[in-house]
Amino acid sequence: MNINILFIGDIVGQPGLDIVQMWLPGLQKKYRADLTIVNGENASEGKGCTEKEAKALFDLGVDVITGGNHTWDKHQSQEYLRKDNRVIRPLNYPRGTYGNGYYVADTNKGKVAVINLQGRAFMAPIDCPFRASEWALSKLEGTTKVIIVDFHAEATAEKLAMANFLDGKISALIGTHTHVQTADERIFPNGTGYITDCGMTGPYDSVIGMKTEAAINRFLYQTPQKYQVAKDNVHLCGLFLKIDVDTGRTIEIERILIPEFNKSVPSN
Repeated sequence: MNINILFIGDIVGQPGLDIVQMWLPGLQKKYRADLTIVNGENASEGKGCTEKEAKALFDLGVDVITGGNHTWDKHQSQEYLRKDNRVIRPLNYPRGTYGNGYYVADTNKGKVAVINLQGRAFMAPIDCPFRASEWALSKLEGTTKVIIVDFHAEATAEKLAMANFLDGKISALIGTHTHVQTADERIFPNGTGYITDCGMTGPYDSVIGMKTEAAINRFLYQTPQKYQVAKDNVHLCGLFLKIDVDTGRTIEIERILIPEFNKSVPSN
């Protein structure tokens, strides 16, 4: 028996939420999704994911919301992590940090574990994501073979190293954070599906979601600028996975990229 999983990459602000609302029901139907995961760390005005945005996503049929380094940018996001286990944050933050780093979802085809990890190359020097993944897998032993990892990391090398480290131990490693979709989706020798970055669901006429003027000024003047979400040329980025339930191996992987001007409805 196979299970179909749909993953939507980093949702940025209201433009990202709007295109998800437009396209997600059709994508779930097209791919006969048994489980839908989204990265929502930028859903609230580009920073964090509060109860408001999470509720909107769950109402659309999302099952799990993953996070990243911007999870902490709004205090409401931190409070919400205490209330809903379906919203997770990177596991390898220090002990005592609000929230959980993995979640086990029930589907009509069995349980699916979703683990959220964050890289350390060019990012905050938090706990080791490699050792954290080992700990999580030890906790999940005997629970399910279907395990999805959202690895929120900057460096391609770190993502590839993690994928090789976990090949055959997880079903798929999906890279997030850089907001630029990579064309390197593949299945590793022992059955782990992989993409370096799933991409951004948000405005492409921007600097990774941010209004260009403010982003340019950050580099010109090396001073903080107000983060403002751009609005135009919105795309949806995602990934489809077909996984064998008994072995946990990915048997099919497909990259999804939809520009907002594509008004056609997904077909079966």
